Amino acid sequence: MLTPDTPERLYSTRLRTAVVLTGSGTAGAYHAGVLRALQEAGIRIDLVGGRGVGAASAVFAAIEGAARLWEPDGVWRGPSAGTFYAWRSPLRAAGWALTAAAVILAVPLALLALAVLLAIAGMLLTLVGLSRAAAAVTSWYSGWIEALFTPASLPTIIPRPALLAILVSLAIVILSAMRGWMRLGRKRRSRIWGVGRVLGGPLAATTLGDCCITQLWNLIRGAAPLATPEPAELGRRYLELLTENLGQPGFRELLLTVHDMDARRDLVFALLGPQPRARFFNRPHSADNGARQLEAFDLAGASRDHLLDALLAALAVPIATDPHLIAFAAESAWRGETHRACDRPGALSRLVEEIAAAGAEQVVLVSASPVPARPHELSAGRADLRGRAGEQLAASEAADVRDVIEQFSGRFAGLFMIRPAYNPVGPLDFSGVYDERSDRTHTLGELLDRGYEDAYRQFIEPVVGASGDRIPTVQQ
Repeated sequence: MLTPDTPERLYSTRLRTAVVLTGSGTAGAYHAGVLRALQEAGIRIDLVGGRGVGAASAVFAAIEGAARLWEPDGVWRGPSAGTFYAWRSPLRAAGWALTAAAVILAVPLALLALAVLLAIAGMLLTLVGLSRAAAAVTSWYSGWIEALFTPASLPTIIPRPALLAILVSLAIVILSAMRGWMRLGRKRRSRIWGVGRVLGGPLAATTLGDCCITQLWNLIRGAAPLATPEPAELGRRYLELLTENLGQPGFRELLLTVHDMDARRDLVFALLGPQPRARFFNRPHSADNGARQLEAFDLAGASRDHLLDALLAALAVPIATDPHLIAFAAESAWRGETHRACDRPGALSRLVEEIAAAGAEQVVLVSASPVPARPHELSAGRADLRGRAGEQLAASEAADVRDVIEQFSGRFAGLFMIRPAYNPVGPLDFSGVYDERSDRTHTLGELLDRGYEDAYRQFIEPVVGASGDRIPTVQQ
């Protein structure tokens, strides 16, 4: 789908091309489908950029490893995909304990409700002439209720397991708080006694982060039976592989953006080729003199230990998950400070601005946000917490995509968009979602396939095919 700013311009293989991947959560499955189509068609890509889960997609795509995203045992088709961004374990355990307490306390009420139903049944039996049977039923149940509610029975028994379940829930919360206190105490000084700060976000991004790290290491180590190294070491090996092969088919320059909650700045992590590198990191910053060194980090230089920091921070959804802590080196511009970093759903404009600064001449923007709605397309809002949070996140990202299209009108020789016409899968619907409009369940696998099809229908066939340029075949 061509954007309104460039309907008459054609794609060219001679221009420096960037693919920008934006979105949160399940959008990674859509990215995987699009990247599969672009790889299959042999589209030349010089630079990949990402925010949110798009950062993970970009990290794999930069080293010819995007297949790890869509393979049967990969990130988005593997068995762990349905568990991404699950409720944190302490919250789940505490919730189950409180549920058990509620069920135990509801037993007397259930017995009383059954007594009412039996009384109604006895009255109906009396009306049809079965008064003897009605009296027998009423007498039996009355005696049973009287025996159960004696002071030595239910009034004594019920409170004990209910209180135990409540104490278990409270113990889980306290242990989780102590763990959070110890974690924060080791890494940075902080006001730790706030409930939200101690207990953390309700969802956990660690499952997706661990899955990406495992798949990256499997890709880098090949067939060698080596244990997964520490994150900093894994990041260095990744960057060594990318730096050594930069310019070879399948290897691309990389640019990621995250948000620094403490500095209130967007941070940019990039590994670029020799020519754009100096211009990119030394360009003046109009808003704040000297801010460039606080915001732009060269992954080919002193910041090479922060690749996985950037990846894990990009996967941290604001409010829903804990931010990722980035410990900067003492010789860096931040002088050894430890900052909280996460994704910023509205950071797409900053990402595209940095892509332009890196010398991109034409951009392929990939987003799982569907096209803007029109009249008579309202749907009922989600009632579950994950769904409601996902709706707000998706709405913010869709508006950001629209703003970027208008903001960068005419800035590139070509700005092309790949996005679904309709996508009911919210950013946090990793187990799929039932859609009322189509009266069926949509899954992650279907979203991945839709990205593959959209890439062909919206870009490869109508744009690349109509350009007349011959695309060189890349052996995979």
